[in-house]
Amino acid sequence: MDLEERVSRLERRMAELEDVAPTAPVMGEGEFWALDALKERHPVTQEADGAVLFTGAVRVPTGHRYEWQYGQLSQTLFDDDWAEAAESFAALGSPVRLRLLREILGGLRTAAELAALEGIGTTGQIYHHLRQLAGVGWLHTPERGRYEVPAGRVVPLLVVLTAARPAT
Repeated sequence: MDLEERVSRLERRMAELEDVAPTAPVMGEGEFWALDALKERHPVTQEADGAVLFTGAVRVPTGHRYEWQYGQLSQTLFDDDWAEAAESFAALGSPVRLRLLREILGGLRTAAELAALEGIGTTGQIYHHLRQLAGVGWLHTPERGRYEVPAGRVVPLLVVLTAARPAT
């Protein structure tokens, strides 16, 4: 491990200990540190098809922190039935459902709190949307009447939102 990497690790660790967010690498300036690490582990060669990785470390508006990563070999992805993802994408295809997810991540957890939002619909419509999101795993109910985005779905949700943005 070179000196720069060691110093970077020490800085990250100090920031964690001090409960201060470490300085994130500047995005969009040609630094492919995550890609380089992925290619080192799963190179694209004549024998290997590479892999896909998504990862994130975030703090949502409620102050909760989530760190998550997931990777898959590209051959596995090409072999899978992509139609199985349609229901999950359909659940995210509604502006109202996306707003509900954002509001839930922001701290509103009950249907009553969500119903108080302007332009979100009737209580019946809200329950319909919440059931759609829960049915495909974007939401769960840790206790009756209370909704949460499961910890393992926070970063993937943000990844999907990032992927949906127009390329610049």
